Amino acid sequence: MTILWLRHGETALNAARVVQPADTPLSPRGLAQAAAVAQRIAALRPAALLASDLPRALQTAQAVAAATGLPVRTDPLLHERNFGALRGRAWSTLGFDPMDMPDAPEGGESLAAFHARVAQAWALAVAARQAAGGLLVVVTHGLLIHAGLQRHAHCPAEGPSLPARLNNTSVSEVAAHAPHTVLRVDCTAHLAGGAEASHGGAA
Repeated sequence: MTILWLRHGETALNAARVVQPADTPLSPRGLAQAAAVAQRIAALRPAALLASDLPRALQTAQAVAAATGLPVRTDPLLHERNFGALRGRAWSTLGFDPMDMPDAPEGGESLAAFHARVAQAWALAVAARQAAGGLLVVVTHGLLIHAGLQRHAHCPAEGPSLPARLNNTSVSEVAAHAPHTVLRVDCTAHLAGGAEASHGGAA
């Protein structure tokens, strides 16, 4: 069996390219995306559901919970990188890409600290999958999924490549056991019916 990593649905600040505060909810379009991916996941009959408790991820997970009947277990290890004082600012006003900054912004998290937390989040998901005894769905954030796939999974040369940014409600799938071979990346086939894919800001 496998682990599915699911990025949250779109938010208004995603679309506007604004570094998101922690309490940012899904937009109407994001809610529609969440409903679409929930139906896709329900057909897979997952055994457990793990999520970030930040609203944009939790609302996405709640759509999956409604479609599957599974309870949502949340953990702060699955939060997006904390950009501190940069949150709420438009990317266009920064003059740099905050996702690549190694230092911690005021009140935020350094890249090294974020990567250390990603390692903990990955281990949490692997343990949760083993305990569930079946398919685990992890609903979280773009940067965390991207870093996890890049640093803790195996991307075979003939397999899917990791894009620079992941789409909202995209599904990435890895093998449950080490080396956690990547089976699919950034798949948005569930959005073909109208709640079209969008990259937005990766955070």
